[in-house]
Amino acid sequence: MNYDLFTRVALLKDLPEYNLKKGDVATIVDSHPGLNDSERGYSLEVFNAIGETIAIICLDESEIEPLQRNEVFAIRHFETVAA
Repeated sequence: MNYDLFTRVALLKDLPEYNLKKGDVATIVDSHPGLNDSERGYSLEVFNAIGETIAIICLDESEIEPLQRNEVFAIRHFETVAA
């Protein structure tokens, strides 16, 4: 699937290094063509519930999925990862 910029997507895996969980929502801010037949990648921005950026990450297309009409948002507490 080729995602448009600013599309919201869900993560398909946990990213403990960022304290992100499968199902967290992110916004696509850039796309990266795959090299030598590898899959396309995306830069994603993850926001907290009040719209502050908490992470900018890069994932392969197979590590994200589009949001679905039958899904709802939920709130979980986010602990900042120490650098």
